[in-house]
Amino acid sequence: MIKLGAATLMAFMFSASCLAASKPIMQCGPFLISSSDDGFAHVNNVRPVSQKFTFLGAKEDYSSVQYQWMVPRTDYPGYYGMDYIKRNGKAILNVEAIRSNINEPRMFGTYDCKKIS
Repeated sequence: MIKLGAATLMAFMFSASCLAASKPIMQCGPFLISSSDDGFAHVNNVRPVSQKFTFLGAKEDYSSVQYQWMVPRTDYPGYYGMDYIKRNGKAILNVEAIRSNINEPRMFGTYDCKKIS
């Protein structure tokens, strides 16, 4: 069994995430959402640790969809819980800073999304 140091493991994970070319598609407040070759939507060039996709209307109706992501924060330890919702031709992004302690205040944000040409 091979043991890797923490720095080596982090360098490998970073380089692997850079291999997937991202293409910006949506700007939602301070968050840039990009498509990628690895099957995940990237948020500010960070790959989410989880992604869930749901049709809100009929199956295969891509005009009414929801994505849910858990994205590592880059400014503070922890994660953002994100819900991207698109329906009736409009998209919004609901964001919650996930608390590491129940005594911390809850922080939410809702952003209108604009398609990038």
